[in-house]
Amino acid sequence: MTTTVVTHARDAQYDTGLRAFFAYRDLGIPAATGGAFGAHVIRAVPGTHAKPEWHTHTLDFQMVFVLRGWVEFEYADIGRVRLEPGTSVYQAPGIPHIEIAHSDDLELLEITSPAEFETTVVEAPRALQAV
Repeated sequence: MTTTVVTHARDAQYDTGLRAFFAYRDLGIPAATGGAFGAHVIRAVPGTHAKPEWHTHTLDFQMVFVLRGWVEFEYADIGRVRLEPGTSVYQAPGIPHIEIAHSDDLELLEITSPAEFETTVVEAPRALQAV
């Protein structure tokens, strides 16, 4: 099932994905691992913006590493955070979060397990509803 995969930036193709305001480059990890893991380079689509809504993901692991630009999230457990180049975040399984905004030049690496997962829109956490 697992095989060595190499992808080159010069051959990169970006496609639509989970969010319409992002373009996704599949790094070949889902196919190589039988869907156990996913890895994408995600770019902002210039001129488009986040549609902020609280949500959760049904997965075991999610990590984001910012390569270029910036993105702001709010997490139910730690509050608002701005991620910039070189910043990483491990999003705990099922943690309610929301993307607030991102720069037009945002580019990040996302690694998940499994590759395919459910996203569920949820209400804002109670402690944050009054803010």
